[in-house]
Amino acid sequence: MSDKDFREFDPDEKSTTDISDEVIEEVTGQEMNKDKVDHEDKPTEFCYICHRPDNIAGPLIKMAPGMSVCRDCMQHTFDSMGGFGFGGGDNSKSNVDMNKIPNISFLNLGSLFGEGPKVKNAHGAASQKAEDRPAPAIDINNIIPPHKIKAMLDEYVVGQDYAKKVMSVAVYNHYKRVATGTMDDIEIEKSNMLMLGPTGSGKTYLVRTLARLLDVPLAITDATSLTEAGYIGDDIESVVSKLLAAAGNDVERCQQGIIFIDEIDKLAKKKNTNQRDVSGESVQQGMLKLLEGADVEVPIGASSKNAMVPTTTINTRNILFICGGAFPAMDEIIKARLNKHSSMGFMADLKDKYDDDKNILQKVTVEDLREFGMIPEFIGRLPIVFATEMLDEDMLVRILKEPKNAIIKQYQKLLELDEVKLDFEDEALHAIARKALDKKLGARGLRSIIEEFMLDIMYEIPKDDNIGQVIITEDYIEKKGGPRILVRTTGMIPEKAAAN
Repeated sequence: MSDKDFREFDPDEKSTTDISDEVIEEVTGQEMNKDKVDHEDKPTEFCYICHRPDNIAGPLIKMAPGMSVCRDCMQHTFDSMGGFGFGGGDNSKSNVDMNKIPNISFLNLGSLFGEGPKVKNAHGAASQKAEDRPAPAIDINNIIPPHKIKAMLDEYVVGQDYAKKVMSVAVYNHYKRVATGTMDDIEIEKSNMLMLGPTGSGKTYLVRTLARLLDVPLAITDATSLTEAGYIGDDIESVVSKLLAAAGNDVERCQQGIIFIDEIDKLAKKKNTNQRDVSGESVQQGMLKLLEGADVEVPIGASSKNAMVPTTTINTRNILFICGGAFPAMDEIIKARLNKHSSMGFMADLKDKYDDDKNILQKVTVEDLREFGMIPEFIGRLPIVFATEMLDEDMLVRILKEPKNAIIKQYQKLLELDEVKLDFEDEALHAIARKALDKKLGARGLRSIIEEFMLDIMYEIPKDDNIGQVIITEDYIEKKGGPRILVRTTGMIPEKAAAN
């Protein structure tokens, strides 16, 4: 609502609901004085909305530095917002859902008039009634065992058997810890994970699939946007606020979720710099309390704290943190360590012995991470360190056709809606995989390659109703020919047409 709309209100008009001094005091925290203002002791102030001086409008309400509002304008604001379902008044006729309107839920006007839900704390965070709260998300009798977790991951993720096994066991132990709390008075430590792997090897996809299968809240954030408190960028607590939003602002469910921090290698300690490292080592130090478990005050419905946004307290003790990164140049650090003591003598190894080792990241140690720029305190709070495998041609071909939501199956479904059958020759799939390897984008490069070759086919098929089947050949991928197109017989389905 603009300032113009507010100026059209008549300040002398009788309001349908008289706002009381107690309500103003609860909203602003100021003690209202009904006496006349002594204008000889202080300068004249003007209402921010109607621009009337305080000698006419009466005592003004301090809303923010340099912003004061008279009682009449505040009353009209409450009445207008109540009429649109923003709290107060008759909300039964309104179709406005306050939960879907950003930056407006900082004030529960309905609770000020004796309506709406109760507030949880002094910050105004709404709490649910005990009977409305969902049952605990984790039950010790219903925790999925590791072999079943890996079996479910196998349906969506090709390869990476070791990574899937490590994640399955770590998640299983973590949620046993959450469900039991203590076991014979022995407190079980958190099993946070650090996952290394080349780009496009499926790090983020593994975490997404895992959270979907377990039906727990998941927040994925990028470490490159995090800065030390007081500097431009996201505060460290913003990663928890994203998880709270993913849990539907349910604190109990949020405290049992998963946070995946991608690009964690970008937080490495900068070398040979004389400037303050506000986005590297200092962020690692600030994250220590989150990883270990602490009470964090986070805003609700926003990524940064301010006076107009409610906050709530989240305990990160039972939140599972998974950090991932490509760690470029880590292979050189590992090679230097492996060749340090074996460069001379009869038992010496060749310097290029590990140059062709595509999975050299799996030999990473804590010393390598420290050399890369991760501080020891940070590494110590990520006890499980593992690496994903580099994808080869055969794995890329399997990714194209085996998962439940494989890229090939997606295009076949699209053409099936046009009553056209789509097939790929095995040689064509291998040609696509080779092109993806040349781009060095991992599995991410597969879709862009297929999009390029499917563009003309997807464009031409709706124009011709006689097309019954399209077969993608190796020559078409290598740009040496075109796809094989079979014309359907009148009244026959594509399968029968292809058979003929």
